[in-house]
Amino acid sequence: MNAERYQAVVVGAGLVGAATALALSRQGLRVALVERAEPVAPTAEWDARIYALTPANQRLLASLGAWARMDASRVQPVYRMDVAGDGNGHVRLDAYASGTAQLAFIFESGRLQQALWEALIEGGEVAVHCPAAISTLERDGVDTHIRLDDGRTLAAQLVIGADGAHSRIRDWAGLTATVSPYGQSGTVTNFECEKPHRGTAFQWFFDSDILAFLPLPGNRMSMVWSTQTAHANELVALPADALAEQVRQAGHDALGALRVVTPAAAFPLRLIRVEAPVAPGVALVGDAAHGVHPLAGQGVNLGFGDVEVLAGVLAAHRRAHLGDLRVLQAYARARAEPVARMQAVTHGLHHLFADVRAGWLRNAGMSVVDRLPPLKAALVREAMS
Repeated sequence: MNAERYQAVVVGAGLVGAATALALSRQGLRVALVERAEPVAPTAEWDARIYALTPANQRLLASLGAWARMDASRVQPVYRMDVAGDGNGHVRLDAYASGTAQLAFIFESGRLQQALWEALIEGGEVAVHCPAAISTLERDGVDTHIRLDDGRTLAAQLVIGADGAHSRIRDWAGLTATVSPYGQSGTVTNFECEKPHRGTAFQWFFDSDILAFLPLPGNRMSMVWSTQTAHANELVALPADALAEQVRQAGHDALGALRVVTPAAAFPLRLIRVEAPVAPGVALVGDAAHGVHPLAGQGVNLGFGDVEVLAGVLAAHRRAHLGDLRVLQAYARARAEPVARMQAVTHGLHHLFADVRAGWLRNAGMSVVDRLPPLKAALVREAMS
């Protein structure tokens, strides 16, 4: 059987993979997407998987035709962020004071997944192979031949691994990943709140834990509690009323009485460092390329940053062979510093707040930052980029 030929084949149609395929097709490249299963259409229930999106990445998604497909009544802008230490340390970041309309947008993963999928299917510019699984990958020195389980073969100049933290493409390409578990899990659930949040996100650091409340439309919020795995399992096992009361107390009654609206779940926290996100004929994006602690809410934003840079690099070299390592190294160089910086910041903050001996340092530092508006504005601009 003759192979279908593409300049790029994206493996994995999660948020970052779907956005990658759309971005490359908008640059006029011949693109295919391989995914095991179509996304499940969202229902009226709230998704437990909640993300904070930077304004820069909201503009990227708008340019791909996905953001306009989002239900605005299910998206919450963040106007302020209150961060408290385990002593008297406190920082408030404010969009208005920083000269911007909002700090971030809070959205449900499933709804953005559906919006991206609709843009892919209706646009018709990406050859979508779904449901499909990869049987074999073979590189002939120039292209990669991807045999699917239905017998079809795709020939790609470039294979893009967007297949998550346990990436098969990363393993096949021999790209080494170092996984460092934090010994913690992130517990997530959504609540209805007694008090209005007014578009404010809250974050508390205490006893090596990090508790975050992300505002949702209406009087609702999404909780992410990063804590020791044993404690996370205890939280998940609690009856809904007992969980709500424990979260209310841990959050200093900031939003009053709480009522659980989605079942609690927990996921392990780990740092993933990949030695190089590229090899001849291969590029990694999203969780396949890096993993960070969720305390800054930047994991998915790093992935969308990969999308924008990779699309720009490949468009600039559209007349070259896209699997050429010299082309791909331009992408790797451009992403090295932002990824390393975010990993260093989140990893360092995790250890700073986990060390009881550094209490005076972290709380004094937060108080100093709060008294320096130019520094706070700079932090806001960095977080929004």
